[in-house]
Amino acid sequence: MIFASCNESSFLDNPPQGTVSEELLMTPEGSDQLCTAAYAALMGPNPQDWSVWWYPVTHWSTGSVRADDAYKGGGGTGDGWETHRLETFTLDATDPVSDSKWYHLCVSIQRCNSALRVLNICTVEQVPLRDCRIAEMKVLRAHYFFELQRMFNLIPWFDEKMDDRTVETTPNNVYSREELLDLIAGEIRAAIEYLPETQPEVGRVNVYMAKAYLAKVLLYRAYEQNPETHAVVKIDEPSLREVVSLCREIRNSSRYDLFDDFQDLDLVANDNGKECIWDIQYSMNDGSGSAGRINWSHLLNTPQGPYGGDGFFIPSQDLINAYQTDADGLPEFGYQSLPDFAKVTINGDASVISNYDHNVDPRLDFVIGRPNVTWKTYGETPCLAQWVRDRGTYGYNCSKRFVVSPESPDMYPGWPWGASALNWHMIRYANILLWEAEAHIELGEIAEGVKLINQVRSRAASSRYVKAWTDPSKCNGGTCPDFDGYAANYKIGLYPESLSQNAARKAVRTENRLEFAMEGERFFDLVRWGIAADVMNKFIEREKATRVYYQGVSFTEGKDEYLPITNNQYKFSGKNYVQNPGYGEF
Repeated sequence: MIFASCNESSFLDNPPQGTVSEELLMTPEGSDQLCTAAYAALMGPNPQDWSVWWYPVTHWSTGSVRADDAYKGGGGTGDGWETHRLETFTLDATDPVSDSKWYHLCVSIQRCNSALRVLNICTVEQVPLRDCRIAEMKVLRAHYFFELQRMFNLIPWFDEKMDDRTVETTPNNVYSREELLDLIAGEIRAAIEYLPETQPEVGRVNVYMAKAYLAKVLLYRAYEQNPETHAVVKIDEPSLREVVSLCREIRNSSRYDLFDDFQDLDLVANDNGKECIWDIQYSMNDGSGSAGRINWSHLLNTPQGPYGGDGFFIPSQDLINAYQTDADGLPEFGYQSLPDFAKVTINGDASVISNYDHNVDPRLDFVIGRPNVTWKTYGETPCLAQWVRDRGTYGYNCSKRFVVSPESPDMYPGWPWGASALNWHMIRYANILLWEAEAHIELGEIAEGVKLINQVRSRAASSRYVKAWTDPSKCNGGTCPDFDGYAANYKIGLYPESLSQNAARKAVRTENRLEFAMEGERFFDLVRWGIAADVMNKFIEREKATRVYYQGVSFTEGKDEYLPITNNQYKFSGKNYVQNPGYGEF
């Protein structure tokens, strides 16, 4: 379509893929086609053709590999070298990942603008759902702008009222970070009154999705940053108060709840279920080519073994260690002073596991595939070290999330490896609980916050624990620990409501990591809390002993919190853009 199609040279160049008349666009069908194009960008515009696996909407690289949760993985440091540069903080203005991610998000924003241009000049008689569709497009546009801002910091603001030339030359330093987040929040607030509680088509934005997203934006807005150093200089109380109000509205709606079992998150049958506030919709065998409209962002990340995958996105040893718990089942906050939990060594072809007696949070084995431990419901063999492609570089563990079990009829056979119709849970009910908990704690309302944290921990405690593998002959000659029939010494407890504010703050931040591990949010959390440099440099210092490629690596405060504005975008703007702090001039 004229307004929605883009080529690789510029997101402003929109050559027609087929002529669509103005008369047709001014109809419910025509305007809905433009809206559908904006929704389609949630999975990445043209995801298969544009290699969205390197620029994922799930942020596995930009949000988890860039943090302390994961290693790049794959066939070595040169395999996907652009993501290796993300992991080692060696980016500059020539970076192709940064350039493509910026471009993809601008295309997505322009799809919303194209729909809004048409909807704004239609009447309700022409498009009966006009006001609702405008609201949907504003929320989608707010999402794409939010993604652009939290990745790149300094960004231009452009809407449907601006012509191409104005968009092209708009500087990226007109608004501060806080002003941009205010604009984004304003978009969503303006949309909320026109959105229904339910939509007839699954995936369309409803009022609760909008309120949840507004809560997320405001939680970021609450942590005001120094524009040069990115240090947090103030906590904005009104933003936190609004977060609490929005999250309570969602909780009090009685529409959402936690799944009974954490592992239900990775079942296709539970797509759009009670925990799912905003799912990115995927489908399989839908006539669209290949496996269908699947999650191409995670194409590279299935392990070898029964999937035959590319083996990117490997959980870090630090993340594994962080799941250790004390005698009360609470996190071992000093875990970095302890030996590596479940350390794997190879003896011939056998995986030998040592130091595996410590108490651990059961989510460890919901999230991470450890050698010699049962893998989902797969009955032929446990997870094996050989499922990782480059074990010498990245260790022996796999990510267990975001794929169905290999024997499941929901999995597509062959290429693309591990594909299914499994949705991506962009916002789930657990987010709402922990966002509200965080706001309460920063406001000094400790007991209220701790109660919400404990709801999340209670679900983990009541989930079905991973069973021990029972046939040592299939453990590749290694050890198969059996703790009363379970794969580890699982112990998880609840926090007392009498915590100090500092202890409660540590609790909610740790809970965010453990509950949402590998979901692409960790790095952005560290940045908004203002602790990215401290956490990452401690992580890198310890990793140097076993990850040779971390030698000489460090996180530079006041620079590495955000991606660089690239040379290509600087030139495209007519040299009207400025560079983020720390990267030097163009």
